[in-house]
This record gives sequence, structure tokens and C-alpha cells, in this order.
Amino acid sequence: MGLNIESLELLLMVAAVVAMLARRLRVPYSVGLVAAGIVLALLPFAPRIELTKDLIFTILLPPLIFEAAFYLHWSELRRDLPVILLLASVGVLLSATATAAGMHLAAGWRWPGALVFGVLIAATDPVSVIATFREAGVAGRLKLLVEAESLFNDGTAAVLFGIVVAFATRESLTWFDMGAALLLTVGGGILCGAAVAGILLLIAGRTDDHLVELTFTTVAAYGSFVLAEQFHLSGVLATLTAGLVMGSAGGPLGTFSVRGRDAVEAFWEYAAFVANSLIFLLIGMHEAHQNFAAVWTAALAAIALVIAGRALAIYPTCFLFSKSGLRVTLAHQHVLFWGGLRGALALALALGLPPGMPQRDDIITITFAVVAFSMFVQGLTMTPFLRRLGELPTNRSIR
Repeated sequence: MGLNIESLELLLMVAAVVAMLARRLRVPYSVGLVAAGIVLALLPFAPRIELTKDLIFTILLPPLIFEAAFYLHWSELRRDLPVILLLASVGVLLSATATAAGMHLAAGWRWPGALVFGVLIAATDPVSVIATFREAGVAGRLKLLVEAESLFNDGTAAVLFGIVVAFATRESLTWFDMGAALLLTVGGGILCGAAVAGILLLIAGRTDDHLVELTFTTVAAYGSFVLAEQFHLSGVLATLTAGLVMGSAGGPLGTFSVRGRDAVEAFWEYAAFVANSLIFLLIGMHEAHQNFAAVWTAALAAIALVIAGRALAIYPTCFLFSKSGLRVTLAHQHVLFWGGLRGALALALALGLPPGMPQRDDIITITFAVVAFSMFVQGLTMTPFLRRLGELPTNRSIR
């Protein structure tokens, strides 16, 4: 069953109540939503909504990526871009390789399934990461590193995933083919997002109507994604680039009016709230129906390997900058490591696996298990962890 108006009203009502309760109980809103989704799924009147790749990847993910990127102003991002890009590329590759090798050796998975799982679970999920860290009140350089790295490695994983799935389904690909596909998908996605945002900003600069300006940002968020995917480019990187360009709007490209900027920020704050709420509730509703008992040994192995892979992605990569002005403090490295939450992106990629994919059902179930651990264990301990490291005031409470 799809997401109809009746189901949407019920989910939004639940989300609003959970938001109020989460603030009173001082638990992360995202964790509260997943728990509420599990409870809701067990009730007789629960809506039956199919969780698909299209629902997450095409409908709910673009506004979240755009909204987060909109606030990553280029002037702030530029300084730490080398660190972020290395974490989002080399870090993802190290994490994926370690996880895939571990699943092959420890869980006995064949290489095709292990590689696919390693890649789809390697990137931290921007939906989960940004929601959790904003609720915790993280600020400054740490906030920039956490949010930007999750956004960029999101795009990297999505691109690598397509290549690995083609390999796993025995499509004949040479190393040259894979390299060319990687460059085309990444570069094309970035150019697509920049072109869409640039054209819309040129038009927006000729109006003071805040509703028109708001409409242009909506077209940029979804239009860049759909256009890129239409040409088999990276929709994630296209929307990320569009958000960065529009968020840093100014100069010859045009800019928003004062009222337009206020309207855009208010709208996207609400859009992110709705998309976040729906994603986490739907994750919880589908977690309730997973048979984890049948794969518990593989699930435990996967959780341990994902954590180890994340450590391998963070600490050696950050060490490369230890003698430079871009040095990442050890406390910040610990936060990047433990804050590597998995969520909607991994599930979207897993659910989108072709029917003939080896070990498809196991990959989906194990992915749900890793996401459940990520949300309830890492999500619930993140704020105390930040406070213990001194990254939050001791009297800070969850918003």
C-alpha cells in the first residue's frame, strides 16, 4: 500500500506527539520516532505502507539533502574541504572493503553479496546524522565536519553502489569502464546540480516575490535530482550541489530578497521536519516485522564489522592531516567515529537491489539490524558521549 492522505495525516499526528514527548523525556527525536513506528506497526489500525527505494530515495531524501546543504555555506566549507573529501572517498572505500572482507570471512557470505553490503552500509546517513547532531546542539567546526562528511559520503556510496551491483550481477565491466562510470556519475551530478541552481538563481534575481523564490528552491531540490538520475548521474550529488549554490547565493548569479530568504529558511525547516518524521516512523514500522532471530549471528558480525570499518575510515584518514593546519582533534575524531549513524540511505539502497541479486533478502534484513543498532545504541548514547568529551555544555539538554 502506498502513502495516501489518510496515512500521511496519521503519521504526522504521531510525529507531532512524539516531538513533544521526546523533548519532555529528553530522548533524541529520531529515536523516539523509530520506537513509535515499532509500536504503531503492532496496532490493529496501523497503516500498511510499503517502504520502497523510490519513496525514500526519490521523494524523502532530496529535501533533506537540499536543506542541509543550503546551510553549508561555501565560505565555511572551503577550508575543511580536503578533510571532508578524503573522508568521503578514501574513508568510504576503507570502510566498505573492511566490512565486505569481514562478511566474507566471518559470516561466510559470497563475495558479490559481501561487496554490495559493504558499500551500501559504508556511508553514514545524512538523515540520521544531521537530525541527531542538531538535536544535541553540536556547533562550530565539529558540526561542519559531521554534516558535510555525511552528505558527501552519501553521494560517494550511492555512486559506488551502482558499480558494485553491476559487478555482482555479472555485468561485464573492465576497470576502465568502472573508472569512467565513477567520474561521469560524480562529475555529471555536480555539474547538473550547479547548472539547475545557477539558472534558477538568475531567474529568481529578477523578482522580489518570496513565493516565487520559494518555488524555485523546491524545483532546484527535486529538479536537479530527477534530471541527474534521468541521465544516470548522481542525483544525490546534484541536489547537494544545488543546495550549496543556492545557500551561498550572491554575486552575478543573483540572490534572494530578505523576505524570500526568511520564507525559504522557514519552509525548508518544516519540509525537513516532515521528511525526517516520515522516514524514521516508516523505519520503525518495518523494523517491527523483521525476523532478526533467523540471522542473529550474521547481524552481530555485521554490526561489529561496521563499527570497525568506521574506525578504519576515520582515524587513519584524519592522521594524514595531523601535522597540518587542518588537524582534526582526537575528540572530534571520536565523535565522527561514534556518530557514523546508518539509516535511510542504506535501507533505500538495500530495498532497491534487483530481484536476482545474490543474498538479497539477507542483505535487507542485516541492513535493518545495523540500522536498529545505530538508532537505538549510538543514537541514545550520542549526547552523553558528546558531553563526556566536552563538546557540549554540561547543562545542555536535548531540544
